[in-house]
Amino acid sequence: MASTSRTIRTAAVIAVGAVSAFGLAACSSADSAGGDSASAGDTVTIDYMHRLPDGKDMTAVKDIVQRWNDENPDIQVKTTKFDGAASDMILKLETDVKAGTAPCLAQTSYSEVPQLFVKGMLQDVADEAKKYEDDFSAGAFSGMKVGDAVVGLPQDTGPLVYFYNEGSFTELGLDVPATLDDLTADSATAAAAGKFVTAFTPDEASNWLSAQAAAAGDTWFSSTGDKWKVETEGEGAQRVAGFWQNLIDSKQTLTTERWGEGFTAALNDGSLIGHVGAAWEAGFLLDSLDGTPAEGQWRVAQLPDFGAGQMSGPDGGSGVSVLKGCEHPAEAMKFNAWFNTQVDDLASQGLVVAAKGAVKTPEKMERQFGGQDVLAELATATENLNPDFPYAPGFSTLSKMNEVAAGAASGSASVADVFATAQKTAVASLKDLGLPVAE
Repeated sequence: MASTSRTIRTAAVIAVGAVSAFGLAACSSADSAGGDSASAGDTVTIDYMHRLPDGKDMTAVKDIVQRWNDENPDIQVKTTKFDGAASDMILKLETDVKAGTAPCLAQTSYSEVPQLFVKGMLQDVADEAKKYEDDFSAGAFSGMKVGDAVVGLPQDTGPLVYFYNEGSFTELGLDVPATLDDLTADSATAAAAGKFVTAFTPDEASNWLSAQAAAAGDTWFSSTGDKWKVETEGEGAQRVAGFWQNLIDSKQTLTTERWGEGFTAALNDGSLIGHVGAAWEAGFLLDSLDGTPAEGQWRVAQLPDFGAGQMSGPDGGSGVSVLKGCEHPAEAMKFNAWFNTQVDDLASQGLVVAAKGAVKTPEKMERQFGGQDVLAELATATENLNPDFPYAPGFSTLSKMNEVAAGAASGSASVADVFATAQKTAVASLKDLGLPVAE
């Protein structure tokens, strides 16, 4: 399988050429890292906008940054916490870039990066980024790439993992599933006892099912010649679709919205004893079980083999990008690398950090998972991310998959239809953005 850089290199060039369609100028060579670094002895100020929670018992972003400022008098960082929705923050950043008032650094999700780059909102800082590449997992670092361009550094990840109730598994004589066949067999055993070891969650389909296809070895976006190539119905997707269709047809999976009352109710009454979910769910998945007999019974394991070996797929996660107009990209990237390797501080914010290295599992998480070193397990999942699963501009439109997945749950559509919808929607979205697509 071709590497991410090689497969979408040409497509990235096309993307940059399309910037003018959005009324924004493409980044000039003066915008690239190193084009405007500070002179010796000067003090520069870097603005950083984020949407980290800064909640109770978390190390506040301002306190992390203050340590940097105390130790780096020549590079001072000012932080702004954006309290609105991620989509609202992107709209603000787009307005600010046009006005020339954007911060140097901003938190952006991996799925947003390609379209922001197409719009001319992000700088290519590949030369600077490569200095720090080895500090981060390959899969997470690839989330900040568009072809050969690198727009910043990764911060947190969302590899798929498997959560399960160890007590219930022991009672039913189940082993932790290592393959999809194991998970299928466990589903049948559990269903016979009135329990479920998975939940099919339509409201998460676009990110959740695409991540499973990645775990099965698929690459959805690449290039052929000078055109984007979209392939959302590959062998991996077919394997994923077949797996879930079988469980839905046999009523051996819980079908419910992830963020609806049904999921939590099934967790609380003990009927849901397993879940294929994103690593970041570990921070709150079990909150409703605190103080109940089920507290401390759950564990987290690597995702079962979906057919491509020990590989996971990305369900969420974000990085810190360098925005167009940043006058000191080299200094911004120096802070970027430092900030995103403060692993224990970031873990306290509930993040599954993208940086390599041991991370201390917070007390709450350790208690809820029966003393397990949860973050060590999640770090392994981060290392197992498919490094060749880039997103494409317009990925957000694939939310149409959710509607079809709801039909699959009710029986009015198939799971295969979900992936077919992804194909049609992705192709249409790229064309709407003025990008050529191979068909």
